[in-house]
Amino acid sequence: MTRPFTPPQRRSLAVATTLAVPGLATAAAAQGTGAEAFGAGMGALIGLLLAVIVGAVVGWLAGLIVKGGGSGFFGNVLYGIGGSMLASYVLPMLGVSLGSGWVGPLVAAVAGAVALILIVRLIRKAAG
Repeated sequence: MTRPFTPPQRRSLAVATTLAVPGLATAAAAQGTGAEAFGAGMGALIGLLLAVIVGAVVGWLAGLIVKGGGSGFFGNVLYGIGGSMLASYVLPMLGVSLGSGWVGPLVAAVAGAVALILIVRLIRKAAG
């Protein structure tokens, strides 16, 4: 007789509830969730690293488009990430779609970063 497939999230719970010895049950449950938590943490770290790298490239490209827009590495990262967030919020509201793949979102992120640089310039000019 074959056992039905149990997804990984439920496997540790099933092992913990079927074992009669409490010490073994918690150890078995901890092994499954610890590995999953480590994997999720590494995935989040890699995602953050990619966001910083892509944000720096997008901010750098936007700085090339807008004259005098060079803001250093951290400024480029902030402009790139902020611009991509701005574009992902505003463009769908306007009904603009630049396609799928990686080129369309990259163009949208650069456009958002350019808009963000110009907005920051207007605010700085009005304040000073």
